[in-house]
Amino acid sequence: MIEPEINVLVIDDSLVIRAMLAGLFEKDRRLNVVGVAASAEEATAILRERQVDVVTLDIDMPGTDGLTYLQTLNARHVPAVMLSGSTAEGSETRIGALMLGAAACFNKADTMKNANALIQLIKAAALNQVKLSRTDAAALLKAKQEALRGGATA
Repeated sequence: MIEPEINVLVIDDSLVIRAMLAGLFEKDRRLNVVGVAASAEEATAILRERQVDVVTLDIDMPGTDGLTYLQTLNARHVPAVMLSGSTAEGSETRIGALMLGAAACFNKADTMKNANALIQLIKAAALNQVKLSRTDAAALLKAKQEALRGGATA
């Protein structure tokens, strides 16, 4: 059985990161990079024209930041893997991104060192099969409970 291609959109304000990710993903025969965008605004134009199954999304970008752009992606039912140096496991930013609907987070600093893990995460996100680590699951549960009690909203 031939598995279908997964259409990926890379969103990052760094030209170097966009090129690196596109090159990395294109090495996997299941991943098809349908576009690269330097901003949320460019990404929106691509989303109007192409079928996208999953995006990688930087947090710190000019204009609309990645966390804010998650709302647009969620409304379009496009899973997002947050790819940022500020989303290390256990970080507040990581839990905040998960609370806002990110499918997963991956530390950008680990991209080349753990390229296969990132590729597997992209595939899982596209298929809505991401399994959170115990650390992330516990932190996310705690944040949701605090939000329900009227505490911090991550």
